[in-house]
Amino acid sequence: MPSLGIVTPQSMHFADPLPLQSGAALADYTLMYETYGTLNAERSNAVLVCHALNASHHVAGVYAGQPKSAGWWDNMVGPGKALDTDRFFVIGVNNLGSCFGSTGPMHINPASGKPYGAAFPVVTVEDWVHAQARLADALGIAQFAAVMGGSLGGMQALAWSIMYPARLRHCVIVASTPKLSAQNIAFNDVARQAILTDPDFHGGDYYAHGVVPKNGLSVARMIGHITYLSDDDMAEKFGRKLRDTARTGDYQFGFGVDFEIESYLRYQGLKFSEYFDANTYLLITKALDYFDPARACGGDLTCALADTRAQFLLVSFSTDWRFAPERSREMVQALVNNRRRVTYAEIDAPHGHDAFLLEDPRYHDLVRAYYDRIALECA
Repeated sequence: MPSLGIVTPQSMHFADPLPLQSGAALADYTLMYETYGTLNAERSNAVLVCHALNASHHVAGVYAGQPKSAGWWDNMVGPGKALDTDRFFVIGVNNLGSCFGSTGPMHINPASGKPYGAAFPVVTVEDWVHAQARLADALGIAQFAAVMGGSLGGMQALAWSIMYPARLRHCVIVASTPKLSAQNIAFNDVARQAILTDPDFHGGDYYAHGVVPKNGLSVARMIGHITYLSDDDMAEKFGRKLRDTARTGDYQFGFGVDFEIESYLRYQGLKFSEYFDANTYLLITKALDYFDPARACGGDLTCALADTRAQFLLVSFSTDWRFAPERSREMVQALVNNRRRVTYAEIDAPHGHDAFLLEDPRYHDLVRAYYDRIALECA
């Protein structure tokens, strides 16, 4: 199917302070965003797409002169695709604290005249949703046809349904969870420790030293990447293949790279360290850890979702052990307990957590069918 073609990012500055869940506030800030499709006269066909950890506002399309710059969900969003931009007005927003244009640690702190660095306040999923709501206000969108996201983006979609129940008609949550498990928090902390203990981290103020904690960020990415793949997927792609069998066909008996999987992870880690910001990684993984809407209800998710009004689509993947199908079923049960209208599908796919980003006909056809139904409401 055709891509959106060339797209152009936009930015919006907000002068009013944004109070944060931590008790801190951002005095002023900028959000980067992109829009695709056309907002109808009734302003009823807008869909907000929320991004995951290392993604951004660039959901679909390509940038001028950059043919390999396709958006992170380009296979999902575009003309004739599951989320059809011929029918919907789609908005992608870059979260605060990111390194892709929205105000974050790399930007100048007006209080000091220097980059925020370690002084950038901790932000939460709820903070991001409040900022997104302000952007929607500025764009004249009182209610979204749907708010959609995968992984951390799915947490944001769920938070929208709780925090602004009247402002979305549908909530689409893919490969997500109502809270991280202890194991997930542990993975995030090990990744953060890799960054925090890198000698080039300099307490988060490495910008002033002209360095980047590449080693720590690379290891953090390697840890994260392992959790995004399933054991079956790793076995099929790499198995125990050696990296350089043509040379010796045997082990090197050292601590370098012997196996293809080692080479792959190191490559992914190095590539990530060249475009992502370490402070941003710390902030976003903490936002993941802190998300737990049922905490205010003593852990009762049914109570936490009691005021939701949206209809829901939830999708999980059988080999996703990072955000396992059991977590999606928890949300489904809590919504059913509240008599919400819920559609749920568990896709038997071998690709682990990353399956939500890949093109699987069963998955995409399901999402397309759901948006077909939403489109009838917007007509």
